[in-house]
Amino acid sequence: MSSRQRVGTDLVQAERPVRSGAGEAGPAERRNQGRLIRLLVLPTLLLMAWQVAAELRLYNPILLPPPSRIFQSAITLIGSGELFRHFADSLKRIAMANLIAMSAAIPMGIFMGRYRMFEDLMDGILNILRPIPPLAWIPLAILWFGLGEKSVVFITLIAAFFAILINTIAGVRAVDKSLPRAALSLGASQSDLIKDVIFPAALPHIFTGIRIALGVSWMSIVAAELIASSSGLGYMINYYREVLRSDLIMVGMCSIGIIGFSMDRGLLWLEKKLLPWRVRLEV
Repeated sequence: MSSRQRVGTDLVQAERPVRSGAGEAGPAERRNQGRLIRLLVLPTLLLMAWQVAAELRLYNPILLPPPSRIFQSAITLIGSGELFRHFADSLKRIAMANLIAMSAAIPMGIFMGRYRMFEDLMDGILNILRPIPPLAWIPLAILWFGLGEKSVVFITLIAAFFAILINTIAGVRAVDKSLPRAALSLGASQSDLIKDVIFPAALPHIFTGIRIALGVSWMSIVAAELIASSSGLGYMINYYREVLRSDLIMVGMCSIGIIGFSMDRGLLWLEKKLLPWRVRLEV
């Protein structure tokens, strides 16, 4: 083979795409694996330091039990079904409250962001109610609905409503003004404009509002269950506080963190599937 032919062959082989074998990871997979490793490094180091500090008796392990004891207590609660029962009750209340909040806050936010007259009408009362903490509604909730499911859902609904409303208004106002003008020039009605232009364009902000609402919902529902419920993760934490079981208190707290993180990741995955045009900047 001549030198010219060898050079041509080398160029052809260099231009061929490199296919990863069955056991080889592609660039995207390697990037995801590296990101997962980075996410796990700091929590792993903190858990190890926590365990070592407890074994060396650098603090009182009765007040803050080591991770190994918390893990054993979690296995016991899972085996008895108690943890799942409290988790299911809290999750049901979270779902009910956020569905009601979305059904009310998203349409109201779209109309407030779109129509100045409607915003002027609603802005006063909403800005008076918004600074009131959800926990301040607990006495009225108990008075109106009594102890139990309705009171907890109401308090959680208040917490989620304003987070979704504010982000929906911001999303509508952020819509490129040329899009509604173009739709109207093509003969779109006001209902078509909201349904086909404004709502899809505001969806990224709405998803952000829902993610924030889920976070504040967990904070408010735990406090509400401490007072107005006989089940749920908040009730479980308060019950084990009374019997001085700090390990089981930590199980409840860790459960809330894990569930909240999983729900947030789930929303990010759903947003990626529903809004493929929203590109995240990665450097």
